[in-house]
Amino acid sequence: MTDTGERKAAMDAPEAPRSEVGLDARLVVDRGTFRLDVALTAAPGEVVALLGPNGAGKTTALRALAGLVPLSGGHLRLDGAELDRTPPESRPVGVVFQDYLLFPHLTALDNVAFGPRCRGARKAEARARAAAWLDRMGLAGHADAKPRRLSGGQAQRVALARALATGPRLLLLDEPLAALDARTRLEVRAQLRRHLAEFEAVAVLVTHDPLDAMVLADRLVVIEDGAVVQEGGPADIARRPRTDYIAQLVGLNLYRGRAEGHTVRLGTGPAITTTEDLAGPVFVAFPPSAVTLYGARPAGSSARNLWRCEVAGLESHGDQIRVDLTGELALAADLTTVAAAELGLHPGAPVWAAVKATQTHAYPA
Repeated sequence: MTDTGERKAAMDAPEAPRSEVGLDARLVVDRGTFRLDVALTAAPGEVVALLGPNGAGKTTALRALAGLVPLSGGHLRLDGAELDRTPPESRPVGVVFQDYLLFPHLTALDNVAFGPRCRGARKAEARARAAAWLDRMGLAGHADAKPRRLSGGQAQRVALARALATGPRLLLLDEPLAALDARTRLEVRAQLRRHLAEFEAVAVLVTHDPLDAMVLADRLVVIEDGAVVQEGGPADIARRPRTDYIAQLVGLNLYRGRAEGHTVRLGTGPAITTTEDLAGPVFVAFPPSAVTLYGARPAGSSARNLWRCEVAGLESHGDQIRVDLTGELALAADLTTVAAAELGLHPGAPVWAAVKATQTHAYPA
């Protein structure tokens, strides 16, 4: 069992109920016509990622945890202490903002020392603590540098050191990699993963990037329209999406229907044959790479699923072409550039789409 698993198991025991350790929150925030109502729990040492489309409420949830947005209802407990009415500056919370918000007139050392100083540490003590954190982040040689002289990756690590220097029991990260270019993002993501693995309290990460969430988090909480629609481990979320947004996020075609043995009948559209033997409401998912396209109805194809479609659009998708299809079944297919050219694909072109039953995955809705 992992360290996180052991901590969670201990919390489940009667002598140490979950509400007394880690994060236990129900965040209810009313802002005009929008209502956020999200239950959120996390054990010490656990990293939870909040995912969701723009406007879903994930940033509002993060700001509510930080005390920057008041709760309209619910509760917020951290290690058993009620934080609902605690002012932001008095909460044991560290925040890494998307744009880092480093003080431009202060050196990296003094930026990191700012937090401990605000918590009552003497200047020498705060600077010593800041120096230790910069060294831990591999930035000892940049202690005297001001933010304008730091790279994006270095600024991100200074912001993280500043958040951690106060010894927070809750670390909040708001799109911490969004301001980085692709090459720097790859390097800093690996460094951030290491630092989060060493963090002994609760960390909550807000991101729109599924790769950041999959790499950095132990558990994902997906929010849509102010409510949780799915949560679980990264592998489970990726394998069993339950909304169109999640399916698009992890790159799957997703359908909902009613299973009768190996056949899933969709509410609108044709049936899909699967290998699973199920009954009742189910989801069916398969990746775009599982779809084979033909210019004419294939003779002797072994695919159990075959639909007549029409090309709605094409776009580059990594080193492949993503083809959006309409017709008997709306779906996405991934082809090589050569295959797309050989088929002469263009918007409006008729095609046949085939998927083998063994490449589908059905699971209870």
